[in-house]
Amino acid sequence: MKLNIGRFSQAFSGWYNPDVLQDLDLGDVIRMRKPHPCGGYEWRVVRLGADIGLECLTCNRRILLDRRSLKNRMKKIVQKADDPGNQANE
Repeated sequence: MKLNIGRFSQAFSGWYNPDVLQDLDLGDVIRMRKPHPCGGYEWRVVRLGADIGLECLTCNRRILLDRRSLKNRMKKIVQKADDPGNQANE
């Protein structure tokens, strides 16, 4: 049985929307639009999946947000996580 890759990609082209959330990596620091009750705006990404796990940098509280909610609440990525491969080359 031969799989026709062209038909497969056409069938699922509208299935996943890549604009739902920017590329995030573990350890990235993001700034939210509204402050946490502790007063902090910055969060670290601690889990990636269907839900994104965040840790407040001010009070260390952890929360889970779905990707769409995070996209709406996030203002910008403050700091990207360092790539372990780049540290080995230095």
